[in-house]
Amino acid sequence: MIRRGSVRAPVEEPTVNLTPLIDVVFVILIMFIVVAPLLELERVELANAANHLNHSSISVQESSPISIHVLKDNSIRYQNRLVTLDELAGLLSQAKKQYPNAKPQLFHDKQAHFGIYQAVKNATEAAGFEQMDVVLKPS
Repeated sequence: MIRRGSVRAPVEEPTVNLTPLIDVVFVILIMFIVVAPLLELERVELANAANHLNHSSISVQESSPISIHVLKDNSIRYQNRLVTLDELAGLLSQAKKQYPNAKPQLFHDKQAHFGIYQAVKNATEAAGFEQMDVVLKPS
């Protein structure tokens, strides 16, 4: 028997073509580079809670009969009267009965502690208010 010189075809190793994957990764990377500067958040400045109210904050206050000011020394003023946190909770409960549809407005000084804001927010929620406006300093 004569064997014909059978030449075996070389077996190709299975490969994965990564070119489409790399293309997609580059497109996504370029999108992040283009979109990232647009997502930068600006700093928000809180209103200064001074003892005297300027004209711009008076026009905002007229929309709600309930105003709370947190001063930079962390003292709390409710309707321009100095109160403690415990007194505030009681006053807010009375205000909820008197003005059931009103939203309290909070003017929080940017130098006051965040914990005071959280305590005022908790007192507002405990009084039954579902929403509270935080008035920011106009630019």
